[in-house]
Order: sequence, then C-alpha cells, then structure tokens
Amino acid sequence: MYIKKILWAIAIIGLIAFGAIAYYFYNAMFSPNTKFEEDSKYIYISSGDTYREVRQKLIPLLDDIDSFDALAKQKKYIAYVKAGKYQIKKGMNNNEIINSIRSNNIAVKLSFNNQNSLENLAGRISSQIEVDSLSLLKAMKDKSFLSKAGFKTETALGMYLPNSYQVFWNTSAEGFVERMYKEYNRFWNADRLTKAEDLGFSKDEVIALASIVYEESKQKVEQPRVAGVYINRIKIGMKLDADPTLKFAAYKLPKYKDKIIRRVLNVHKEIDSPYNTYKYAGLPPGLIAMPDLSAIDAVLNYEKHNYYYFAVDPKKPGFHRFAKSLSQHNNNARAYHRYLDQKGIKK
Repeated sequence: MYIKKILWAIAIIGLIAFGAIAYYFYNAMFSPNTKFEEDSKYIYISSGDTYREVRQKLIPLLDDIDSFDALAKQKKYIAYVKAGKYQIKKGMNNNEIINSIRSNNIAVKLSFNNQNSLENLAGRISSQIEVDSLSLLKAMKDKSFLSKAGFKTETALGMYLPNSYQVFWNTSAEGFVERMYKEYNRFWNADRLTKAEDLGFSKDEVIALASIVYEESKQKVEQPRVAGVYINRIKIGMKLDADPTLKFAAYKLPKYKDKIIRRVLNVHKEIDSPYNTYKYAGLPPGLIAMPDLSAIDAVLNYEKHNYYYFAVDPKKPGFHRFAKSLSQHNNNARAYHRYLDQKGIKK
C-alpha cells in the first residue's frame, strides 16, 4: 500500500509538472506577446545578424522576451536567422512572430529619378535598401557585367530607368544591378526596338538624345517636339548645338566645380569635349543625365515637323518657342536674352 501511494504521488507530481510545462509552452506559443499600440511594427534584420542582434530589436516590441527565446530555440530559429524586412502585428503570439520573421520577407518600394551619375544613383539606392553605396557603385561599374550587358562607362547610367520598383530590403548590390538589367530589357520591347531601328539609332543613342531632350524640357507635352528638332538637325548633318551638353562638359572641369551655370555663354562653346555638341557633330558619347521614361518615348515617337530651332519662351518659362528659320530663331533668342538680363542672370 505504501509503495502504491508513493507511485501515485510520483505520478500525480509528474502530471502536474507535465501540465505546468505544457501550459508554459502553450503560453509561449499561443498567448499574445506584443506591447506596442500601433497595428503593426516592422523590424529590419541585416545580413549577418545573429539571433542576439534580432533579440535586441525585438525586446522593445515584446512583453516577454524569455518565452520568445524558449520557443525560438525549440523551433531552431536561433540557428537560422534570415535577413529582410518583417512585419509584426499587434496581438501576435510567439509562434506567429517566429513564422513571420522566418519566411515573410516583405518587399519595399524603391524609387529613383534623374540622378546625374552612378555615384549619385548609388547613394540614392543605398538610402532605401540595406546595401551600402560603395558596394553598389562597384557592382554598377563592374567591367565584366558592363561587357556582358553591352554597356560602356559612358552609357552605363542609361541602364537604370527612373521608376518605382518592389525589391527586398536585403537585396545585394549584384542582385540590384541584375534586377535593373531585367527591367531595362523589359522596357525595350519589340515596339520600341523597331522604332529605334527606324531612326537608325541604337538603344544607347536613343537614351543619349533623350537625356538632352529631358534637360531641355521637363514638359511631357513638349518633349516630342523638342526631339523632332534634334532629329531634323541630325537628318541634314547639322550639329545639335544643345546647351545642356555644354553645361555637362563644363561641370567636368575643375573651374566649374560646385558652381551652377544658369546662362550658357560663348565661352562655354569653346570647351574641348566630345560632349560639346556646338563643337562636334552627332550625338555625344553617352547620356548627360538620367532621362525620364517620357523623354525616351518622346524620341521614339518624335513629332514630325519643319522646326530646326527653339528658345525658351520668356512669357511662359518652362516652355519654348519653335522656329523654322534662323532669323526667326534669332528673334526668339533675343527675347529670351532680354528676359535673362531683366532677371539679372549673367552667368
């Protein structure tokens, strides 16, 4: 009898202990374990983060970090931390939190426009995803990639089409470059390739001209007409005489560092640079800035007309007056120069 009582006691204690352990793990798995008031919070887990770093990011968000630790260990999350952006919703339990940060990497919206160099673009991208700007720049300038993709240093910026994209926050530098190359090839569909071929332009040449068009006019409604002027000039062997190319060439010189050219002068026309379209015929060796997609399509769908000249309309800044003859253009140019004089813009 005595032994039976002992065995019963042991069994009861065992059941109580088992129940306590079961209750503990049930609570660890299924009891809500968030302490923020918002609907959700996001955590960013960096590449190379250990569970210790993840734990530090979770402490401000959870009621009971110890119960989370216990379940994370049981579910082997501690040894399999994954980088990315993850959402934790109010009222989630530990099991849901672990499942979320293990497999629900959320894409972020990445956007950029009108960056005038790979360096500036790398800086813009690195402010939105994990990778640093130096790694991005290295991948963007990688010679083997540029060769494989058919780009040169002068044309490499043209691969990056200004837009918004969904990417993972922990995308690598190489992964970002490859993604942009896919987007570039997707943009250059059969229709656009046919139009470029009809113009006698390569993709790089289309984008080079589009960059000039975009620097001349930010007005989408006017860009096809501006493109038509330059294409008319190219057809008759006339130099482009594009003021934005002079600014681009000037900014490459030490004397113009950290300066803004508001008025193109004759001295700028003497700069010896392949980008100086007043001195050298044809398109420059590459784009002078990142054009909007509208400017690229403006070149491919240029307006057919008989204009060969244009000047800023002083009565409607941002738009232009177009001319068929040089004499008419000179009148338009003089009106614009008077406008600059009145504004006190000398250089």
